[in-house]
Amino acid sequence: MDKNILMGIEKIAAPFLEKAKQFPFYSVMLITEGSGRYYADIGKFDFEAPVLLFSTPLQSLKVEHNVTLNGYILQFHGDFYCIEYHKARVACNGLLFNNIYIEPSVKLSGNEAAIFEGICQDIENEFNADEHDEVVLRSYLQLFLAKSSSVKLRNMAAEEKEQPKDEQMERFMQLLEQHYMVLHKPTDYANLLAMSPNNFSKRCNRYYGKSPSLMIQERLILEAKKKLHLTRQSIKEIAFALNFSDEFYFSRFFKKFTKVSPQVYREQAGISIVADMASY
Repeated sequence: MDKNILMGIEKIAAPFLEKAKQFPFYSVMLITEGSGRYYADIGKFDFEAPVLLFSTPLQSLKVEHNVTLNGYILQFHGDFYCIEYHKARVACNGLLFNNIYIEPSVKLSGNEAAIFEGICQDIENEFNADEHDEVVLRSYLQLFLAKSSSVKLRNMAAEEKEQPKDEQMERFMQLLEQHYMVLHKPTDYANLLAMSPNNFSKRCNRYYGKSPSLMIQERLILEAKKKLHLTRQSIKEIAFALNFSDEFYFSRFFKKFTKVSPQVYREQAGISIVADMASY
């Protein structure tokens, strides 16, 4: 990581994330060879190369693998490239990052993997130049994220044709988005869906790969992270906005899932330029 511009790229080398680690950056891993299991906080899923894996600042990351992994890890701080500020150019926020409903990964074809590997090599060459250009590096990063979003959208469209949607679980997603700040128990949503708690839990785990309680907690944490990064609201104001009884309970809840306090998260992830442009 270049501390002057807050961006960096490295080739993946063993041992790679065999122990859980937290970075104060957005991380993108291009795995060109190998397979394993990817952990991001409590979430986990299996992967096989070629694939892109994504994570947001201060997620607890770990990769289990029995074979050698090859590829690159690309990292950038929000102060170098704000994904919310550039959302009109690159629709990656909520698609590649900050979405609790879909896996933070993009499966690649051989040709697509070669394109991304070429961009990584271009970034690496720019860093190795006598004086690397921040504008050029930002352009390469934007291209990388834009192409990632494009491939992700194509993959999702193809998957929808192959696998029919579970309408009740899609409805749960809508209800969670509407009520996550006030309804915090799985039984609340089971009742709204007219399902038994047991059936609801089984369907949710099968469809999203997570329990309903975990999804409710993740949605609250995601909103807390957004407010810490995209606004200048105080910790107390954020706790109140998210309907916590007090800021100390909110801080304990946040730290339980992120391993850091809200204040530390804000200090390390930074406050976005979006915070001073409009109220979130």
